Amino acid sequence: MALNNNDIFKKLRVAHKLRDTDIIDICALVDFKVSKSEINAIFRKEDHPKYMECGDQFLRNFLNGLIIHLRGPMPEKKQ
Repeated sequence: MALNNNDIFKKLRVAHKLRDTDIIDICALVDFKVSKSEINAIFRKEDHPKYMECGDQFLRNFLNGLIIHLRGPMPEKKQ
């Protein structure tokens, strides 16, 4: 049984105890705008009429934002 992006996103949400507003804030850290309805569509069951697949770009931006959320922004390199 392979995991798709929706499954990975759901597991991350549960593991980090994130709410919709938290996910919106995390995506905003990497200048990725997402609405609450898009998030709800991703977490619906596959047979639901308003189900939306979580694309690679969405998951990538969320993961990059989650890194910043958990670790903080990257320190600037000194020359």
